[in-house]
Amino acid sequence: MAHEFVQAHQQLGPRLIDSQKVALQSWADEYRGELGIALSDTMGFDKFLKDFDRFFSLLFDGCRQDSGNPVQWADKLIAHYKGMRIDPRSKTAIFSDGLTFKTAVDLFNRFHRQISTSFGIGTYLTNDCGFIAPQIVIKMVECNWKPVAKVSDSEDKGMCEDPEFLKYLKKVIREDIA
Repeated sequence: MAHEFVQAHQQLGPRLIDSQKVALQSWADEYRGELGIALSDTMGFDKFLKDFDRFFSLLFDGCRQDSGNPVQWADKLIAHYKGMRIDPRSKTAIFSDGLTFKTAVDLFNRFHRQISTSFGIGTYLTNDCGFIAPQIVIKMVECNWKPVAKVSDSEDKGMCEDPEFLKYLKKVIREDIA
């Protein structure tokens, strides 16, 4: 699941507030139990958890962390599953935000008894030459000639070219999770 998939639903769905839920449902309808890892950071993790109700929590095999503090993210995810009466050990947490082997091992040691863990170590594996990796991530900024946004849990990972849309989206998110 890519950020662009969830972002596109900001303009394809019936209401902005429901766009992430519509994206999750659309994914489930399309893949019918396959590719069951939900991306959790397109509209911020707190909004994701609000939308990731018991139905989606049971349906999806796990979640992928791609921004914010990975320890706080995993602690919140585990608590979310427990709050949904789901054994977190039956689910998977995939960490994929700027990982090194050391970070992956540390996260594994901390969480493997509480939740299944997996790791996406991309940049480090493709750029271990001693210099800072260039930022080559591309995100969608429009869908059907209308703005979309990625609201990240890491300040430098958000993306939107329309400040008014971003302001409105953040307001919708704040009001929904309040």
